[in-house]
Amino acid sequence: MALTLYDKLWHDHVIRSERDGTALLYIDRHLLHEVTSPQAFEGLKLAHRKPWRISANLAVADHNVPTRDRQSGISDPISRLQVETLDKNAAEWGLTYFNMQDRRQGIVHIIGPEQGATLPGMTVVCGDSHTSTHGAFAALAFGIGTSEVEHVLATQTLLTKKSKSMRIQIDGRLSRASSAKDLALAVIGRIGTAGGTGFAIEFAGSAVSALSMEGRMTLCNMAIEAGARSGMIACDETTLDYIRGRPFAPTGAEWRHALAYWSTLHSDANARFDADIRLNAADVAPQVTWGTSPEMVATISDRVPDPEREKDAQRRDSMERALQYMGLEPNTAMVDIRIDKVFIGSCTNGRIEDMRAAADVVRRLGRRIAPNVKLAMVVPGSGLVKAQAEAEGLDRIFTDAGFEWRDPGCSMCLAMNADRLEPGERCASTSNRNFEGRQGQGGRTHLVSPAMAAAAGIEGHFVDIRQLS
Repeated sequence: MALTLYDKLWHDHVIRSERDGTALLYIDRHLLHEVTSPQAFEGLKLAHRKPWRISANLAVADHNVPTRDRQSGISDPISRLQVETLDKNAAEWGLTYFNMQDRRQGIVHIIGPEQGATLPGMTVVCGDSHTSTHGAFAALAFGIGTSEVEHVLATQTLLTKKSKSMRIQIDGRLSRASSAKDLALAVIGRIGTAGGTGFAIEFAGSAVSALSMEGRMTLCNMAIEAGARSGMIACDETTLDYIRGRPFAPTGAEWRHALAYWSTLHSDANARFDADIRLNAADVAPQVTWGTSPEMVATISDRVPDPEREKDAQRRDSMERALQYMGLEPNTAMVDIRIDKVFIGSCTNGRIEDMRAAADVVRRLGRRIAPNVKLAMVVPGSGLVKAQAEAEGLDRIFTDAGFEWRDPGCSMCLAMNADRLEPGERCASTSNRNFEGRQGQGGRTHLVSPAMAAAAGIEGHFVDIRQLS
């Protein structure tokens, strides 16, 4: 019987299945951060239990950490308590933990792959929805709730049900000005934020195969924004080249044995999917969201849509509310939208490839940020990304142009730390969500690629980077 990649990963980890479809799934890797783990550890303590498999866990503080003046500590008492609680729990149980001062610290979905803790064929969970990122390694990866974090800590298993399978086939060649972020937004614009609900998505096709591992992680990262619980990509030489030699990766005979298994991690030629979507990468132009959902997206050459042209009353109402919140008029050209702030970073676009793409645009434009841009910040996704960027001189390119070069963390992706938008401020953001208040109460978020965000910072408004020399 021909199997999809999802079928193979599922079958390899099911311990027991019930008649109603509920299954007990073995979990290979559990990633922890400071937001969802304190309650889970407290639950273990109250139940007189302890973590069952210490080596399967990797912990890091990322959501609440400051991205500047880190030596001064965390000023917000709630954020400080969450991080200190993770410090304490990690020390008590002997977990592998990258604390706030560790040079390997960063966003959990960046350091997992970076350390080789994410490997093909694994089941990977974390108390964070963007765990889908790790599916880029032919892994079954998804976010879980706080009570499930406790369950995985105690048993290394999870009760869940199998999803349906969807293949999103993307062929053709992506233009130089477009990126994996643009692919992700184009997919969401096509199927909607509910299009993947109930599905595990496999991204396939020549355009996907041509992506670097960093691009693949960006694509899988945003599968959750399409409504799916997980996104995944088959294992190939690009995958293996990325993993080889990383700290947690197998070596010697274990590496050779792993390769034999990893070579099977792809959908069989005749595998059947419950849904099939096809896109041509050559048609994907640089994208900009205009509303309060990732599906409210347009190309940079388009205009803000007019709700009056929408026949569906519910969609028309949603568009009107979004435009009111975003402070935009229908039919405004995307290139005429002025911004107040720029955020380059997040688990979606905080890797070295993203830093390079943004720095290249800044270098080519050769100017400082526009006078109307109050703040432009670049936040590497990990300490190792930061060090690599500095070794390449990327930090100087940014700072010479007026961008702030920060320490790693989730930063302005979400309003859980000191980096946030003020009411009414408009941001060109490389993050993944743009709902009301995501980056700060009353803040207005436009999701774009790193190159698009950098160009907007220099020009003071969105620009078509295809026209840059």
